[in-house]
Amino acid sequence: MPAGRPRPAAPGPPAPPAPLLGLLLLCALGAPPGSRAHTAIISPQDPTLLVGSSLQVTCSVLGEAPGTPAEGLYWTLNGRRLPADLSRLLNGSTLALVLSNLNGSQQQSGDNLVCHAPDGSILAGSCLYVGLPPEKPFNISCWSRNMRDLTCHWSPGTRGETFLPTNYSLKYKLRWYGQDNTCQEYHAAGPHSCHIPRDLALFTPYEIWVEATNRLGSARSDVLTLDILDVVTTDPPPDVHVSRVGGLEDQLSVRWVSPPALKDFLFQAKYQIRYRVEDSVDWKVVDDVSNQTSCRLAGLKPGTVYFVQVRCNPFGIYGSKRAGIWSEWSHPTAASTPRSERAGAGGGCEARGAEAGAGPVRRELKQFLGWLKKHAYCSNLSLRLYDQWRAWMQKASKGRQQGEGGLSAGRRGAARGPSR
Repeated sequence: MPAGRPRPAAPGPPAPPAPLLGLLLLCALGAPPGSRAHTAIISPQDPTLLVGSSLQVTCSVLGEAPGTPAEGLYWTLNGRRLPADLSRLLNGSTLALVLSNLNGSQQQSGDNLVCHAPDGSILAGSCLYVGLPPEKPFNISCWSRNMRDLTCHWSPGTRGETFLPTNYSLKYKLRWYGQDNTCQEYHAAGPHSCHIPRDLALFTPYEIWVEATNRLGSARSDVLTLDILDVVTTDPPPDVHVSRVGGLEDQLSVRWVSPPALKDFLFQAKYQIRYRVEDSVDWKVVDDVSNQTSCRLAGLKPGTVYFVQVRCNPFGIYGSKRAGIWSEWSHPTAASTPRSERAGAGGGCEARGAEAGAGPVRRELKQFLGWLKKHAYCSNLSLRLYDQWRAWMQKASKGRQQGEGGLSAGRRGAARGPSR
């Protein structure tokens, strides 16, 4: 369905025939050149109606238009001829048209309802506006990237489409004093958004609302009250690097740089990390990164490619007690864990003795990893404990292997018997 004012044809393709082009431009620009406009009158002129309404309209030929009897007149709507059974003669110079259960306008600039002479020339035209009044805008959300500006977005209403040109105005003012101000930079963050670039006060709440207006009425949103310091956000953390941790097959190290936009302001930041394996769409989120700019992910699958993202939430800016708004996630960064040497060793089942001895240790390790994964992926304490645990496990494994080696040698000597 066309929207907005009709545009002139782009160069290249052939232009539409002059009569059709004139019809398309009637409501946008007035009567087309070469028409016999003002030789008849359409009444009512340029009506505005609710969707579902009915309309009776007349085309009356003026006295100074000899040779144009009403009997030969016909109507078109947006260039298409309307059925003759919708029209009836009222007298020798007037043709009436009845339209029932009207749908919303096909053109934001108004549908073109035209009265034609028998030879097809245009006698008069009218713009027909059929639509709905605006609904109350809702879901206003605002954010600031530098504490000097503010960008707000809203939803136009549950119904959305009004079929009519609808104007949205974002208004704002200081809560306890000051005059109403109107935002000027619309569509800065997509449709139904506006950007206030400067001249905003800190430490003082603002009242913000949206007004919607069209030919059939107006509506006003609820008022949103906010402090600029409470809606600060940043760009995603830049320079996210993911790397292996030595030969540890179940860990990856993640490092990033704090967003530079707020480096000149007094604030803290907390971060979130999320990661997923290469062939999955399910992300796992690490919430307790705090304000560190590095983290070690543990309990990963050996020999697996992971995608990692980081985002930032500034808080405590100039003493504000509320958290800011989470940034977008950074671009995914990929890295793989080393392959496990144990996975390819031997190629068979473990010995019964080794299985019996390793069972409790594996259970304890699984419990430790579960605790680590649940409580503190990225705390320095958990990393030190985990490293100590791995060192102890490697030492214990080495001791078991040596013990098993001595036991096997003793069994081989006993099998051979005493030397002669």
